Amino acid sequence: MPLPAMLEPHLRVALERILQNPGSMIRPEIVHQVALAYHLPESASTDMAIGLEYFHTASLLFDDLPAMDDALERRGTPCIHVEFGDAGAMLAALALVNRAYALTWRSVAAGLPATQRRALEYVECHLGVDGLLNGQSMDLHYASLPHDQQTTERTAIGKTVSLIRLTLVLPAMISGASEEELQLLERVALFWGLSYQIVDDLKDVLQGASESGKTPYRDLVLNRPNLALTLGIERAAERLDRLIGLGDRTLERMVAMRPALAFLRDLRFKLGEEAAQLTQNAYAPALGAAAP
Repeated sequence: MPLPAMLEPHLRVALERILQNPGSMIRPEIVHQVALAYHLPESASTDMAIGLEYFHTASLLFDDLPAMDDALERRGTPCIHVEFGDAGAMLAALALVNRAYALTWRSVAAGLPATQRRALEYVECHLGVDGLLNGQSMDLHYASLPHDQQTTERTAIGKTVSLIRLTLVLPAMISGASEEELQLLERVALFWGLSYQIVDDLKDVLQGASESGKTPYRDLVLNRPNLALTLGIERAAERLDRLIGLGDRTLERMVAMRPALAFLRDLRFKLGEEAAQLTQNAYAPALGAAAP
């Protein structure tokens, strides 16, 4: 992200701290490799990867604010609003969103002309009131909603699956992937998005800040959706096992059609390992089994 020389110092420092603490970077690596698998140019693949990661990071900055989750730690360091105030965090998040749109539009423009409008509509759908924003609002008002599996997973689909869909589907879509491939990628995104949400929910219940890198027990304290709380740890672990299995079968169909996506097996294996580490001491599902 270019930071102009005359940028206000507080905003500059806040953005520098965000950019210097990027987390695991798994999401942009996936975007980049999927885009290359579908023959999108290197520069456009990089732009899309960075742009989508900026959207994700901005959503975390908003999510951590006192008006939302009121978190204190993120990625093992104090949340941006703790050091720079709510206004500083919001301005930094908006700077990321603005840059994210610029990079995403640039990457879409490098794709096939026939796919560009559909791709932009896909971005709007999953970042807007049909996707991320709706999921976030459901999360904030969960206290007034049914505390059941359907409502909790609908919230996760809005908040978490929307970004996973952009990660897997958008680079393939802009490159002209077939409808069958797009449908399979949509299914993988759904299964993995819900799986990652359950892993995150289990971390909130089972791990402290030193292990997870963020404030624990926030879902319980704030009455927010958490499948480990809704279903219980054992049923949540069983649900996670089933979702990973469904994702495995769908992924193998996908790789048979597009062998360049075989790298996704490594990501699935890491997901299974993390799931197993969370549940191995209490329950038996073989969540860490290697992908076929």
